[in-house]
Amino acid sequence: MPLTVVRREHTHLYAREPRSRAAKVAVDALLRLQHAEEQQLEQARTESGLTKNEFLAVRYLLQAHRDGRSMGPKDLAVMLSVSNASVTKIVDGLVAKGDLVRAPHPTDRRAQVLEPTVQAAEKIDSSYARFHEAVVEVMDHLSTEDNAVLTRCLDQVTDALVGGRPAPVDEYTAGPA
Repeated sequence: MPLTVVRREHTHLYAREPRSRAAKVAVDALLRLQHAEEQQLEQARTESGLTKNEFLAVRYLLQAHRDGRSMGPKDLAVMLSVSNASVTKIVDGLVAKGDLVRAPHPTDRRAQVLEPTVQAAEKIDSSYARFHEAVVEVMDHLSTEDNAVLTRCLDQVTDALVGGRPAPVDEYTAGPA
């Protein structure tokens, strides 16, 4: 019984039923998309052989690397909301698996920088590839008008979720692309 609840929870997460059948169908489709993405990423994470925190660590470090920002263990501890001891264990495991290398900090000889390896980049990229390819393929086949409607609707949902406020900007948030 508990697994049945977990498997089906994504099908009825709204606080109240949508007013129309069409709205219910759209909400259900959005919830199925969210659930499919979560399932696909969890499957990819499992196949990568990484724990959840290792997977997130590699993802964050890879993004920072691609943005030209260096990160050390302290940055990673903040991003993962874990202790310094926990981040040391995570980093040690990723170094042992060949997913990270430690490098000396360019200006602080007491600190180190964590750099993802090509192997780590391949793990993360392959984890997201299936989802991203599916989304792009479907959107490419929609008409300009349908894409405009979809964009407007998703933007409205996003704005409603963040209360009309822009997402908070901090040292870990990338600026506009």
